[in-house]
Amino acid sequence: MPDSDPHTHRWLVLRLEAPLLAFGGVAIDHVGITRDFPALSMLTGLLANALGYRRTEWEKHQALQDRLVFAARRDREHPAGILTDSQNVQIDKYDEGWTTYGIPEGRGGDSYSGPHRRRRDYHMDACVTLVLRLSPAEGDPGLDSLAAALSLPARPLFIGRKPCLPSAPLDGGFVHAATAFEALRRVPGDATEPLRALWPAGEGPESGESVHRIIDLPDLRNWRTGLHGGTRRVVEGTLLLERAAA
Repeated sequence: MPDSDPHTHRWLVLRLEAPLLAFGGVAIDHVGITRDFPALSMLTGLLANALGYRRTEWEKHQALQDRLVFAARRDREHPAGILTDSQNVQIDKYDEGWTTYGIPEGRGGDSYSGPHRRRRDYHMDACVTLVLRLSPAEGDPGLDSLAAALSLPARPLFIGRKPCLPSAPLDGGFVHAATAFEALRRVPGDATEPLRALWPAGEGPESGESVHRIIDLPDLRNWRTGLHGGTRRVVEGTLLLERAAA
């Protein structure tokens, strides 16, 4: 469909596929859970990393998050479900860690008297397809700039956590549709059965068999403070790919 159609939007397609995927949720203590779908804050960080934004440029992060509209579907799920990684490490005052800048990062403070323990959940061998647009569409960055950054990122990209390196390019081209739900249905796939999906309220059905629940999802970040920044209303349900429905 042409971009000139006032009822149609252009959507950038992202394919998130890796041996391990992590879509972190609200963390309590040392347990890092993973949701079934990416958070808006996580998607903002992924795109900002591709664009080369620095952590201190919180205004750019916030402006990007405020413009993002996206929906996601689960194309492939591992039958074993979630992998829980128990991590134990003895951290010394002078130890250094890897960064996406390619420069080791040190730490201050004292050495830990005992091992540092934490748990992290991951999706195994999963594939999640996203469609996104910017609202308003005008501004910097534009949708084409995001696509270009994903194809040639300023820094190495990871999906949720640093061990989650993509196994394929993230940029999946563009589709045209009036809503996020319809855009997600138009992205080609192999599934002939309904797929689990998430879309923003107002961007797809909100009643009927395809809708499982409507919730206020706490996936926004206040990029100035680095803390939780509120909720947004989303719909969880299923969708049938357009080709499968034909």
